Amino acid sequence: MFFAHGGVVTFTIVLLALVAAFLGLRLYSVLGKRTGHEQEPVARQPIESTPTMVRQPLPSGDSGAALPKSDVSVADLAAQSGLRAIANADRTFDAGFFLEGSKSAYKMVLEAYWKGDKDALRFLCDDDVYQSFAEAIDGRTERGETLENRLVRIDEARILDATFDHPMARVTVRFDADIAALVKDADGNIIGGSMTDAVETHDIWTFMRDVKSGDRNWKLDETDSV
Repeated sequence: MFFAHGGVVTFTIVLLALVAAFLGLRLYSVLGKRTGHEQEPVARQPIESTPTMVRQPLPSGDSGAALPKSDVSVADLAAQSGLRAIANADRTFDAGFFLEGSKSAYKMVLEAYWKGDKDALRFLCDDDVYQSFAEAIDGRTERGETLENRLVRIDEARILDATFDHPMARVTVRFDADIAALVKDADGNIIGGSMTDAVETHDIWTFMRDVKSGDRNWKLDETDSV
């Protein structure tokens, strides 16, 4: 779905756009242990989205090779050895481009959850994360509640950790974002939130991929919030 390199980059970006269009931008809510952002919101001003960045892949030589400065800037020190290991196993992997793709995935997963789009979630998440989402969606449906949430902006995204346990690559990203959230009951009455204000959220998501498989999609493997 994302994070390709070279001649595949343009196709990947187009594919992302097509997927987003197909889903109708019908994806969103907070993963992990939150489902509605019912806390008091903090007013924020929206910003324009950042264009996708494409960088050269990480070096594929010795695992002790230094990371390019551009990739060091998007990852914590604790993640750098893991990123090198992933790059050694997958020569197309690029930390900077991965991070940009993860922002798109963050938006798509959130929107899918908010809208109750299980098909989209099944495609974007592994089985355990999907099941947690599906159960939360079912509970919301039983209560007759609907969410009208909107991702206002992603203030920052940064790679916190990365590991490679052949053949599985895992990359953990922290997203600091502002989300406008509104919860309605079965009669359409507002029972929480506001669409004019935004709530600060801090999510830590881990994405995984089998680098030896023909599937180049990264799936959401774990979610947490801080």
